[in-house]
Amino acid sequence: MKKNTDDSRANTPTPRPPRRVRLPGFAADEAIGLGDAITRVTQAIGIRPCDGCKRRAAALNHWMVIGGRHE
Repeated sequence: MKKNTDDSRANTPTPRPPRRVRLPGFAADEAIGLGDAITRVTQAIGIRPCDGCKRRAAALNHWMVIGGRHE
């Protein structure tokens, strides 16, 4: 069986822009990442973020953005 030696399809994923979601009445003019929104809510009820929470928030911010203008 012959192996495919085509290097054009490397195993590195291409970075995608975050998904944009508009929610009526929530952050109408400013864009906020999902991780930042969750951090604000948890801090409001008294939970302080740890290092793991900060990494998770950064990953969620990269995944989804709430509000702001669609480009």
